Order: sequence, then structure tokens, then C-alpha cells
Amino acid sequence: AQSPSVRLVVGIADGLPKLEVQRLLRPVLQVQGLRLVCLEGEMPDLLAELALHKLDVVLSDHPAPFHPRLKVHNHPLGTSAMGWYAAPQWWAQAVDGFPASLQSLPVLLPTTHSIVRHLIDHWLAQKGLRPRVAGEFEDNALLEAFGGTGLGVFPGAVAAQDELLQRCQVRLVGACDGVQENYYAISTERKLAHPLVLQLVQRSAGVGAAR
Repeated sequence: AQSPSVRLVVGIADGLPKLEVQRLLRPVLQVQGLRLVCLEGEMPDLLAELALHKLDVVLSDHPAPFHPRLKVHNHPLGTSAMGWYAAPQWWAQAVDGFPASLQSLPVLLPTTHSIVRHLIDHWLAQKGLRPRVAGEFEDNALLEAFGGTGLGVFPGAVAAQDELLQRCQVRLVGACDGVQENYYAISTERKLAHPLVLQLVQRSAGVGAAR
């Protein structure tokens, strides 16, 4: 006989980095009998599924916009500072004179569907930098994978540097000072009823605030 499972259906906004999804879900991954279902999509579609109670929670890098017919609540899960990463063939050149060194290096960026892309563009403009954009990626895992091959230097969460070193063999070059990524859990109720969503929000928010 199978042991009873505890089901958690999570919608994941397509702009949210996969490493951050894994970290945000970590508080509930050790729950005995957990049956985790992750569905990725665009925010309007995910919110519609949430309203129909087909999802227990949505994870996103930005809060749900106000909609008079859609009663959802945003629960902050914390933030992570952003930095620039490089594969071994670019790392020494990138570190020398950073951030001005980015001007002479190919860079990879998330597409404009990501909130953090606009913040990075503003940061580059403030620094007076117009580097050559060698690639833009809607999927953050693809961005990291191509960054690991040396296609270009790329931005990522500082909190993920150990995982990125292990997964893609890239190292942190320097901070993208003043730029941070925000994380939210979005639910249909203000007072969370699903015990795993409540646990996720309470523990992830505590960890996120400390980063």
C-alpha cells in the first residue's frame, strides 16, 4: 500500500530563475509524502489557474497586479542581490577593472519579460556601459547553461553562486550593486489555508530576509 501523499501544486512565473525556485521551495521539500507538481507559464495564465483553484500558489519575481475581479494576495518571500558571473575563459578579464571591463566583453541577458532585465539595463546605463549583447534568453536555465559554455558574462543571484559554480563552472565576478531580485508567493487568500504554502511563506521569507 502506498503512503498517503501531500499534494502541492505550484505555478512558476516563466521569468523566475530555476535555481531560485529550488531554493524557495526548499522549506517544504523534506515533508514526508510530498507530491510536488510544478507548472511553468506566463503570469496572466497562472493567475487564472490560481483563481480556479487549479494551483495552490504561484511563485513570481513580481507581485500580481491589481485586478478588481481577481482577488489574490502577494506574500513577500525575500530578495537576492544580483551579480555578474563568468566562465573560466572570461573571468580574469572580467574581474580586471570591473564593472568597466563589461564594455569589452560579450554579455548574456534575460529577455525583457523579466523584471530584473529592466533593472540591469538601468544599471548599465548608469555606469555608462553599452556592452555587446551576445544573447538574450527567456529561460534562465538556458542563460546559465550558455554562460557556462563561455558565450558571455551574465547576471545571476549572488545567493546562487555555489550552485552556479557546481552546475555551470562559473564564478562571481562582482556585484551588480543596487540591483536585486524580489520573490513573491501569490495566493487566493490573505490568511493562508494550505499548510505547505503557509510553511513555505514563513520559512522562505525568514531566509530571504537574511540574504
